[in-house]
Amino acid sequence: MRANGRSFHPAAAPLTALAAGLAAAAYLWRTNPHDGGGLLPRCPVNWTTGLSCPACGGTRMAYDLLHGDLAAALHDNAALLLLGLPLGLWLGGRWLYEGLRGRRYRPRPGRRGTAAVLGTALLWTVLRNVTG
Repeated sequence: MRANGRSFHPAAAPLTALAAGLAAAAYLWRTNPHDGGGLLPRCPVNWTTGLSCPACGGTRMAYDLLHGDLAAALHDNAALLLLGLPLGLWLGGRWLYEGLRGRRYRPRPGRRGTAAVLGTALLWTVLRNVTG
């Protein structure tokens, strides 16, 4: 990225994302999404269709993880906890690692990777809405 003709260090973006994530976690620590209210928005897919999207329950899951309740986090969104969280942590960690080494990191999942992610999300969406 460039600002005023100068390039940002490759670690600037992942460090900014990490700081934003920590700030969000601090807010979420004190705001229970199971109760509703606060500044936490409702899922727009659920709001408009009544169906759960692949990420529905992610905020509740994060809250439960922050408070050490793994069983509740698993109930909130099992696929996101077991598949999405490890993938996100790996990608974010790699982004930060490469940035701190002065290199830019741009993962390229390719057709198979994209198909795997989209297929898993579609399957999870169908399963969670059919089984209730």
